Amino acid sequence: MKESGGAMLWEVDICPAPGEPDRQAARVREEAEELGLAGGLQVASAYGYLLEGALSEAEVRRLARDVLADPVVEQACVGQVGEQRLLESALPEARLVYVLPKPGVMDPVAETALAVLREQGWDVRAVRTLRKYWLSGLDEVRLAQLCQKLLANLSIEEVVYGPLRLERLSVGAPYTFQLVTVPLAGLDAAGLERLSRERTLYLSVEEMQAIQGHFLALGRAPTDVELETVAQSWSEHCCHKTLSGPVVYRDGRGERRFENLLRETVFAATEEIRRRLGADDWCVSVFEDNAVVVQWEPRYHLCFKVETHNHPSALEPYGGANTGVGGVIRDVLGTGCGAKPIANTDVFCFAPPDYPPEQLPEGVLHPRRVLQGVVSGVRDYGNRMGIPTVNGAIVFDERYLANPLVYCGTLGLLPVDRASKSVAAGDWIVVIGGRTGRDGIHGATFSSLELTHESEAVSGGAVQIGNAITEKKLLDVLLQARDRNLFRAVTDCGAGGFSSAIGEMAAGLGATVRLEAAPLKYTGLSYTEIWISESQERMILAVPPEKWPELQALCAAEDVEAAVLGQFEDSGRLKLTYEGQVVADLDIRFLHEGRPA
Repeated sequence: MKESGGAMLWEVDICPAPGEPDRQAARVREEAEELGLAGGLQVASAYGYLLEGALSEAEVRRLARDVLADPVVEQACVGQVGEQRLLESALPEARLVYVLPKPGVMDPVAETALAVLREQGWDVRAVRTLRKYWLSGLDEVRLAQLCQKLLANLSIEEVVYGPLRLERLSVGAPYTFQLVTVPLAGLDAAGLERLSRERTLYLSVEEMQAIQGHFLALGRAPTDVELETVAQSWSEHCCHKTLSGPVVYRDGRGERRFENLLRETVFAATEEIRRRLGADDWCVSVFEDNAVVVQWEPRYHLCFKVETHNHPSALEPYGGANTGVGGVIRDVLGTGCGAKPIANTDVFCFAPPDYPPEQLPEGVLHPRRVLQGVVSGVRDYGNRMGIPTVNGAIVFDERYLANPLVYCGTLGLLPVDRASKSVAAGDWIVVIGGRTGRDGIHGATFSSLELTHESEAVSGGAVQIGNAITEKKLLDVLLQARDRNLFRAVTDCGAGGFSSAIGEMAAGLGATVRLEAAPLKYTGLSYTEIWISESQERMILAVPPEKWPELQALCAAEDVEAAVLGQFEDSGRLKLTYEGQVVADLDIRFLHEGRPA
């Protein structure tokens, strides 16, 4: 019997009822054939849940029947983890394979199931989803290939052969505070470069030298969270260093050098068009807020944002594209004082879906798998929020094999009188929406990294997993709060999490943040992990103190979590504390203006 502090660990397997087709098994066989792995393969499948709680077998059977399974087309098998009855299959001599989300990875279905079961009064402490396969006709080599290339994505999932041996589901252990400093004094260029790589900062030697010089002048070493904060703010994602750097362009007509590609092309063209329009200029906000804002009609402006999510989609296509479209939806929500998203769009660039599997480089997902994951990721997230994908385009070229291009866009309506925002000293720093976990750590700095065959192992944790239902509730609350004038400014926790969101909102002012005040998905997160986590579906608001009680009541009524993290101040400093201990004290000006050109 598996017990955890008075709770038992149960497994609920759900498979097709007698006479119903096993569609998942059919899909596996079809895709295995495309990968050249199907010779002699037989498959049976199930999906299911692991439940940790004070539940009897009769109670688990009841909730499996009434909540988890569809009694018309599905049947459920219930038992304690590892029991023989859960391991049997009609396939002779079949190998059993479990595929589960790695501990700490966002599991939206499990999160929803846990909430529903608790609302119904069941004593359930934790839930984890699983997929289960019985496979026969494969040798050990082909079995491993099938699991790694088709059944699981090792960036976010783990494969277990044979029975599960779990003692508990609950993630995390209590965190014991320890302030960590990172000595920079005495490091030469090679040492700084090695430190940047080992700590997943991905800053250049010149950038590391600028940080080294800044802290040498202060007479101290940076803390780990200070170093991470600078790395997030100076990352490719936040600074667009490649596009804003020097580029030499050659074609049949000769050569041209751009000192700042973005400024001399896109920016320059936009500014020239606006100059020519003169009084007829219809641009309200360009290159300033989270998304562009243009005039449309007397009551509303149009708000539009497009962004790529290439690296995450290369590692985990469904989750990467999911959070790509979720991110641009939040960008629209975070423009002005909140635009209402009304439509999504996309452009996808992949290698050919019939690319020979045997020619795939090590660590690269097959283009067909990338295509299927990306398309369904964008579609599902928008549909679950009630936002349609109204158009799109697709391009195939072998040059996209290791790094697909995944453009996601969102269109929104912004009330004319809510197109601007500002932060005032004294405003509360409020987070609303999802909780903070370890998912997505180093996503911003990961964008500065060149993908290699090791990226899945090195940077898998940078891939976030979204939950569209949480974002839909967040959207509903935010628009109501906007119309009640309950906040002065808003932005989303995109790349860099609290670090970039609060850091950007505090520019020109300052802020003090209490990191222990952030709602967490599980225990055990360090102060640094809380600050840089890129867990999805979170927004930061600047709320006048007198408006907080009404906002708090609104969030509670809509089942959206909200918490005060700190306060914006006219100090010029970004100060972070954890349980009363100062863990970071950064000059805002250095943070935003100190990066070497």
